[in-house]
Amino acid sequence: MTGFDWPALMRAGIRGLGLRPREFWALTPAELRLMLGDAAPAPLRRARLDELLAAYPDQAKGRDDGRD
Repeated sequence: MTGFDWPALMRAGIRGLGLRPREFWALTPAELRLMLGDAAPAPLRRARLDELLAAYPDQAKGRDDGRD
């Protein structure tokens, strides 16, 4: 079985950190990991950066002046 151990994470966040349920559920997994003292997120590698650049280019294709 894979995935999150939600009961353990909720205990850590709500009991351990004193978060309110609304605060707990508003956190991203990375924020919760940081608050629990887990290591910093993995660095962004070149392959992932290339994927993001392809998915979210700075300019729309076919335009070079940046105007609509």
